[in-house]
Amino acid sequence: MTVQDSMKMSFLARFRPTTARLAAVSMVALSVTACRLGEEPGAHVAGWTAVDARQRHPIIVSEQPANLSVRVPRGSAGLTPQQRAQVSDFINRYSARDSGNGRIVVAVPSGSANEIAAMHAVADLRHIVRDFGISDANLAIQPYRAGGDAPIRVSYARFVAEAPECGDWSTNLADDPRNVPYPNFGCATQRNLAVQVANPADLLGPRTQQPGAAERRDVVWDKYVKGDSTVAKKDADEKVQVRNVQ
Repeated sequence: MTVQDSMKMSFLARFRPTTARLAAVSMVALSVTACRLGEEPGAHVAGWTAVDARQRHPIIVSEQPANLSVRVPRGSAGLTPQQRAQVSDFINRYSARDSGNGRIVVAVPSGSANEIAAMHAVADLRHIVRDFGISDANLAIQPYRAGGDAPIRVSYARFVAEAPECGDWSTNLADDPRNVPYPNFGCATQRNLAVQVANPADLLGPRTQQPGAAERRDVVWDKYVKGDSTVAKKDADEKVQVRNVQ
């Protein structure tokens, strides 16, 4: 054996353990990759593994028109008592639930045989709207071309909450190897919320705040600038009197 052969064998013996370790690490990496690729397809689906009921069973909020048709015969001097009751009920629903969503639109016939009678009826309608505390800024009156005894059309946009359909018991709650929430989890809560919410627009976002009243703040600030006491004064009967009982 020559000196070169001896040096070559020594070089190979020195790096043989390192080569073996690299081979072992490669085998472990391949086994881990094989485990990942061998998982059951579809085992992680967002719709099934999501715990939040708002994602699993969403409430669909849509905007739909609310309409009321009031027929005013020619020669009448305004709304009849029955029509007043119908308009009042319609405006009451708007004021109680949907007053912040949009304006009331009143379509009045123009060029029809009952045009003059419709104008008198719209005047009564204005008084009803004001009695409910609704400002004229939330009332829009628009004419439309019509013939004969055309009706007055009152409408406004309202939000409607569509509840999800429940009752999906397709999985066995006693045997679920994935240990994920069952399909019907949280659906009843979402459905009850959609049915009971007073204004479905609240599900889309918070309402805007009105500016705070500044009258009392100005009074307190003026007293503070003058150096007076900012405490509200109370009458003698409003003060608590403590007496020592012997």
